[in-house]
Amino acid sequence: MSTPVTTPLFTDPASTAQLERVAAALRGKNFAAEVLEGAAAARVRVEELIPPGASVLTGASETLRLSGIDADINESGRYDAIRPRGMAMDRATQMDEIRRMIASPDVIVGSVAAVTEAGSLVAVSATGSQLTGYVGGSAQVVLIVGAQKIVPDLETALRRIEEHCLPLESERTRQAYGQPSAANRVLILNGELHPGRCTVLLLDEAIGF
Repeated sequence: MSTPVTTPLFTDPASTAQLERVAAALRGKNFAAEVLEGAAAARVRVEELIPPGASVLTGASETLRLSGIDADINESGRYDAIRPRGMAMDRATQMDEIRRMIASPDVIVGSVAAVTEAGSLVAVSATGSQLTGYVGGSAQVVLIVGAQKIVPDLETALRRIEEHCLPLESERTRQAYGQPSAANRVLILNGELHPGRCTVLLLDEAIGF
């Protein structure tokens, strides 16, 4: 079993000045970007961003789980939460309905594996279920990103996935599902066609993988 590479490059949080520069780079590519003081501030901001009653899908994310945002969305009753609804459906007879429901919620909330200093977002998934919403299936995207995920360039972002994120996620999925994860689908978001459709909340602390 591979072990994560825990170099400072992959684990140490970026400085506030670095985060502000990355936020500016993201804004230059039509992403809305904000630097927030920790997970508590992110929870407040996410609630402000999502209209009550909207259909919301949360991507599988340790950042969302550890911050409390996953529970805020899926257990609060404020929204039409897609993930618990889908989990309750019969995968043998309702898989097409589940697939369509996951592909185009009003809002998708998740995270990414890395953000480059030039303002590219890099997401990875074993199944690809959340990536459709990121690309264009959802009218609104909210991404919560820990400060340790800032990397110099795309090459380093891909190294971070293979060497750091994937071993940690595989350990999680072994415990949860009895099998390792895989970086089957890697998505690079270099810009946003519709200004402000995607909001990136950069936290000034390390959280998640």
